[in-house]
Amino acid sequence: MTSPQAPLHTPFTAASTATDVLHGLDLSGQEVIVTGGHSRLGREVTRALAAAGASVTVASRDTARACEAVAGIDRVRVQQLDLTDPESVEAFAARWIDTGRPLHMLINSAAVLFGPHLRLDARGYELAFATSHLGHFQLTRALLPALRAADGARVVTVTSGAARIGEIRWDDLNFTTGYHPVAAYAQSKRANVLFTVELDRRFATDDIRALAVHPGVVIGPGPHAPQRLESFRAQGLIDEHGATIIDPQAGKKTIEQGAATIVFGAASPLLEAIGGVYLKDSDVAVLDDEARPMTADSIPADANSAMLDPEDASRLWDLSEKLLA
Repeated sequence: MTSPQAPLHTPFTAASTATDVLHGLDLSGQEVIVTGGHSRLGREVTRALAAAGASVTVASRDTARACEAVAGIDRVRVQQLDLTDPESVEAFAARWIDTGRPLHMLINSAAVLFGPHLRLDARGYELAFATSHLGHFQLTRALLPALRAADGARVVTVTSGAARIGEIRWDDLNFTTGYHPVAAYAQSKRANVLFTVELDRRFATDDIRALAVHPGVVIGPGPHAPQRLESFRAQGLIDEHGATIIDPQAGKKTIEQGAATIVFGAASPLLEAIGGVYLKDSDVAVLDDEARPMTADSIPADANSAMLDPEDASRLWDLSEKLLA
């Protein structure tokens, strides 16, 4: 059996932008939700989809900040959503369901930057996992009626190349035995891909397809926080003067380039009838199970079998249901 995790050889490149990917597409009448759709990558996704004619709802914990960020973009509304608060998630979904509107694209984009110290949500769950995975897991399930009503919907979850190295700590999700920020971030990003695999398996027959997206390494033009300069320099993301290094072929992208693969997953007709896969550079990523160490000049980000493992995907789904019960 041929794996769906194989490149389509699309006309786009690592340097393509969201505008390039959506060129010529008319998304009029399409309803979209973008979590975190007011900040950096999320804002560019919101702008590009709205420019193509879609109606976009930005879901944000800080609605005042979100309204300011998207002011002047047509066909955009803002609603409150805190992904770490189950009541907030249910209320957001209920408001949408009550409108009777279908949902054509759900873009699970919001995340938290990892920090040096362990942070937990109000329930005691590690914050990156709670935000990037559990909140989006709950939101997606609550919005299933609207996704079904779209008669062809996509759920795009923004992950990272860190999913290659991420491991689900099945017996210690919350790092009670010792916290490491990169391991916590990578766990949340692995969870994003496994969630995508199982979501697509469960609901493809309802014409709901799921895709995980690696946007590239996008740190923006700066200025950068002083505490991150050393790390960025070590990864080859900034030069000795603190200026951002852009090298799309090496995965180091502008915000416009990073948003390209997200909108590709959400709207490109090239992905019709495709789901449960991991996207990179506006295409289905190569499946590469070789060990690839990260260096300043190379940030491995292709798919591997572990991040797409269907047994782990099913196990994570069951565990997530228990955590939210």
